Amino acid sequence: MAEEKEEKKEEKEEKKAEEKKVGEVTHYFDNIQVAIVKLEAPLKKGDKVKFKGHTTDFEETVESIQVNHADIEEAKEGDEIGVKVTDKVREGDEVYKG
Repeated sequence: MAEEKEEKKEEKEEKKAEEKKVGEVTHYFDNIQVAIVKLEAPLKKGDKVKFKGHTTDFEETVESIQVNHADIEEAKEGDEIGVKVTDKVREGDEVYKG
């Protein structure tokens, strides 16, 4: 029993190590399903991301990134971007890549 718990704990730690925090949601536009994300690391179209928060936990592929209403392929650390999402996110939700 204790062995199983230890294995699960190790699996969670491994998964967390694979996921790298890339940003945090600063705003969400419900009517157009767009999250505004302040980036802490680069992000590009096609990257798989995970949104995590108190009531948020889903993964998806980045299909659209915008800065100042202009479509871009890649954003860098420090950028504040708009990302189309399929589920609701909230201010303070964290965004992970990996």
